[in-house]
Amino acid sequence: MGSLDTNSAVLIDRFGRRVDYIRLSITDRCDFRCVYCMGEDMTFLPRDQVLSLEECKRLVQVFVGLGVQKVRITGGEPLVRRDALWLFQHIGGLSGLRELTLTTNGSQLEQYAGQLKDAGVDRINISLDSLDAERFRKLTRIGDIQKVLRGIEAARAVGFAHTKLNAVLMHGLNDDEAPRLLQFAIDKQLDIAFIEEMPLGEVDHSRASSYVSNDETLQTLQRHFNLVSSDETTGGPARYWRIPGTTTRIGFISPHSHNFCESCNRVRITCKGELYLCLGQEDKVDLMPYLRDYPNDDAPLRDAILGALEIKPMGHDFDLRRAEPAVVRFMSMTGG
Repeated sequence: MGSLDTNSAVLIDRFGRRVDYIRLSITDRCDFRCVYCMGEDMTFLPRDQVLSLEECKRLVQVFVGLGVQKVRITGGEPLVRRDALWLFQHIGGLSGLRELTLTTNGSQLEQYAGQLKDAGVDRINISLDSLDAERFRKLTRIGDIQKVLRGIEAARAVGFAHTKLNAVLMHGLNDDEAPRLLQFAIDKQLDIAFIEEMPLGEVDHSRASSYVSNDETLQTLQRHFNLVSSDETTGGPARYWRIPGTTTRIGFISPHSHNFCESCNRVRITCKGELYLCLGQEDKVDLMPYLRDYPNDDAPLRDAILGALEIKPMGHDFDLRRAEPAVVRFMSMTGG
């Protein structure tokens, strides 16, 4: 059974795993349409069905009060939300919060990198699946690679360290770019993670045919680089490698080929306030009613969060052989 240690305010699920990390989506909207993330013609949520930034702030405060130490703000693309910077400014200095991070496509970083640094953001993850302008536009449907590259430079210029690139490789689209992406990360003193495509939502291609395992990617990279296995961790599911003489960490997030659920320490909250206990399962608890029905009382919200831990599953069940995706919601809905 999920439990709350009243002495140390630590969330523990029924399998004894401590939950100290939340990923909060603040919008389902994005200025890209990445082919593995969403359909080409998306219908986004009306404003009244999306958490206000004040509600997002309150959620973060309650979770931090329950022992959560790491918060990642995601989307969609979080920086396209109007006044998103306000949220970072109001949670960046919370007592008990050890790390505030952001996942972004990089399109808005040229404008916001300095302000995010000032607000207390510790690290940034940037999605980057290709360095070729034409291919990048095909993968994102509308993205401008030069805008993203300028955003990466802006993040470096204001002093963000250990910025990480997230790359999803797909057969026939960009699977040949793994060495080039890694060399780019080395040259820019960035970290990089290769993430296996996840079967979330109906998209315009067969995921079974596009799927590239991280074992394949590792073998490809080992033909070009001297990779040395590392036991370090950043608190997430990535397994890391190093290249002697560089500062770059190479991570592999492998939900298909190497299940990492036994050490899961996180939950996800959608921009609708839905608390998902597992990215690959549909179990959820709707937190929005507790925010709106009890605007001045956090106790019902805390109780709902505590109760939700009782349904956190042991792990996900991704299977590309299914005719339909195991999870019908898009990645952009849950948060990257």
